[in-house]
Formats: sequence, C-alpha cells, structure tokens
Amino acid sequence: MERYLQVLKLFWAAAIAAELEYRINFLIATLSSLGGLSGSLFGLFLFYRTGYTFQGWTWEQALVVLGVFTLLQGFSSTFLAPNLNRIVRHIQQGTLDFVLLKPISSQFWLSTHTLSPWGLPDLFFGLIVILYAGSHLGLRISNYLLSLIPILFGFLTLYSLWFILGAMSIWFVKIYNVTEVLRGLLEAGRFPMVAYPTAYRFFFTFVVPVAFLTTVPAEVILGQGEPAWIIGAGVLAVFLLWTSNAFWQFALRFYTSASS
Repeated sequence: MERYLQVLKLFWAAAIAAELEYRINFLIATLSSLGGLSGSLFGLFLFYRTGYTFQGWTWEQALVVLGVFTLLQGFSSTFLAPNLNRIVRHIQQGTLDFVLLKPISSQFWLSTHTLSPWGLPDLFFGLIVILYAGSHLGLRISNYLLSLIPILFGFLTLYSLWFILGAMSIWFVKIYNVTEVLRGLLEAGRFPMVAYPTAYRFFFTFVVPVAFLTTVPAEVILGQGEPAWIIGAGVLAVFLLWTSNAFWQFALRFYTSASS
C-alpha cells in the first residue's frame, strides 16, 4: 500500500506540473463550470418559479441534489475522464503493452496515472451549492459528515461503470459514443428521482444506478436517508468495484499486443 501511495504521489505531482503550464485553461474551465451550473440552476428554477415542488422536495432540498450532482461532475472531470478515456489510445497505439509490463496493477496505473485540475471548479461550486442550501435548511455539521459515506460510494460506483466501459475498448476500439451515452444518462441525477415517472425511477435505480449517485447522498445530507438505501449503495459500490477488476482481467485474455 505504501508503494502504491508513493507512485500515486509521483503520478499526480507530474500531472499537475504539466497542466500548470497552461494556466489560462483553469480560467476557461472555471467559466465553463459557471456556465454549466447556471444552466442547471435555471432549469431547476423553471420548475419552482410557479410554486411547483417535486413531491415534497423544496427548492433548497433540490439544490442539495444539484450540488451532489455537480460534485460528481467535478470528480469525473478531475479523475476519470483524463485517465479512462486514454485506455482507447493505449490500445490503438499499442502502448498498453508497456503498462502491462509494469510491476504494479494495470488497473491502478490506468485509473490514476494523471488528473486534471480543470475539474476542480465543479468540485468547488458543488460544495458551495450544498453549503448554501444547507445554511437555509439549518443543517448541522453531522449531516455533512454522514453524507461523506454515500458520496464515496457514489464515486466508486461511477468509477467502476466508467472503467468497465473503458475495458470494452479491447473488443470495440471506438467507444467514445458509449461514454457519452453514460454521461447523458447521468444527467438525470441533477434532479431528485421523484421528479420522474415510476418507470424512469425504476430504470435510474436498478438499471443505471443514478439514484445511488445523487439522490441517496442528498437524502443523507438532509437527514432523510434510510439505512436500507445506504447499505444498498455500499453493496452496489463494492460489487461494481470487484466487477470492474474481474471484467478487466477477463478482457485482457482477449488483448493482443501491437507487435503480435
């Protein structure tokens, strides 16, 4: 574990040093995050401007869900997209051979080799939205601390889904459209699940687990989380994490190097 932490420190230090050569990108990323958040807030406002509510969810409570969704966007842009989108390139160019020869887990290397600080604005703005809504709802520090557990589960679930899709590039090299479909489905997480018809709720809970990514953590922040759903989120996260590793090992059986 200590060796992996040292490797991770070297990875991220080198990645940050490289990215900081283009500091104007941070300003562009910040403006882009503000634009995206403004659009999300406006979309939510269109529902609430006439006094309509999502089956008992007040404006501030819905903002908490949007804040958690923005956190997930920031996590995805900072840690997932810079790494997992490169799996396709490694397979196309044959550089995956060098990754497999390294004396560390290839999944760890592919998942953590770099990061993008340009996703940090989404993490910051998501936190601001949650704290703003929480201040109006009178939430305590314990609410935020307890929510760290389901939010972590959400991060693991999102990572596992993304990595499984990335591993599929061993058979289907061009999977960019598939990742965009996943992004599109995850957009449903910007609203509470009760905003959707019953059939959609079932789909976004048991087929594509969007509910476990945003609504369940938001309910914990609000003090409305049910233990069964939190446990379910944990079981799902651990299962998908194990599945991602098992699927990667299975996929490698079909990988042929660039020189073979």
